[in-house]
Amino acid sequence: MPIYPAPMIHAVVFDVGETITRDDRYWASWADWLGVPRHTLSALVGAVVTHGRDNADAVRLVKPDVDIAAEYEAREAAGRGESIDETDLYDDVRPALAALRQQGVRVIIAGNQTVRAGALLRGLNLPADLVVTSGEWGVAKPDPAFFHRVLEVAQAEPQATLYVGDHPANDIHPAKAAGLRAAHIRRGPWGHYWADDPQVRAAADWQIDSLTELPAIVVD
Repeated sequence: MPIYPAPMIHAVVFDVGETITRDDRYWASWADWLGVPRHTLSALVGAVVTHGRDNADAVRLVKPDVDIAAEYEAREAAGRGESIDETDLYDDVRPALAALRQQGVRVIIAGNQTVRAGALLRGLNLPADLVVTSGEWGVAKPDPAFFHRVLEVAQAEPQATLYVGDHPANDIHPAKAAGLRAAHIRRGPWGHYWADDPQVRAAADWQIDSLTELPAIVVD
């Protein structure tokens, strides 16, 4: 049976946290709000990562009876809510996204973030065709419906759509289950801890250390 090459990538879709943005200030702000040292919450984030648990479980370890949604609203009301600015972007984001668009690739940012985060990200005027969040869609990763929406906005076939993320359970495995191609980035707690996991390595079409590797991948 002849082996045919995989189609070129026509759309690249990016996760947000620890793919596009650093989470340093995000977790620092939660630690300050909860009244614990920043290194304590950071260590707890690392602990839940190693167990494959949800990031929010780090907050629950500090405050077991916490209502995350209520705390989020309280922080917003107190003027201590979400904040995303240029300093939160990784240095390779703008050059990588711009290079992909110059190659004619459709660039989309779609991650598990709030409606407010979507507005903040769009305010950065990133070189992307679309910036959208799970809060705006009403469905979050790893729900297959999220990736169905990804394919709708990608305007490309699944095998010609590449999802880039750091989180195996939220990004790599569900993207592959939806028929997309996937690039796992070694970045942030999830990206580093799970980079050498055999299942992650087997699932990911590519493993990268920088977003600047993507322009070469899409034309390979």
